[in-house]
Amino acid sequence: MKIYVGHCKDYDYVNGLYIPLRTSSLNDRHEIVLPHEKSGAPFNSKELMKTFDLMIAEVSIPATGLGIELGWADAYGIPILAAYKTGAKLSGSVKKTAQYFLQYSDPNELIAGIERILDKEFRS
Repeated sequence: MKIYVGHCKDYDYVNGLYIPLRTSSLNDRHEIVLPHEKSGAPFNSKELMKTFDLMIAEVSIPATGLGIELGWADAYGIPILAAYKTGAKLSGSVKKTAQYFLQYSDPNELIAGIERILDKEFRS
């Protein structure tokens, strides 16, 4: 499965997402695209979005760019898994575009939750 991971630029995405995902078994089983893994430069996701099987969006911190990516994924029919830290308030647009929701308190819980949802909803 080809998975795109979107997030707010103000989120500690390296420690909160990138390292946990790359060191998990998810990385061995799926093609995970982390837009700022090699550079903090803007990432053109609009056309690439069409090639993904799933978007995982870390939505704990609202962000315009992430909202735009959620809109593209929704328009292209790409399923969205919205992950958010315990205590974060989800925006109305996230609630309307995402099909799957995952509340978590630490990176281990995040990875376990993603694995659980993928195993249940996306068995191939």
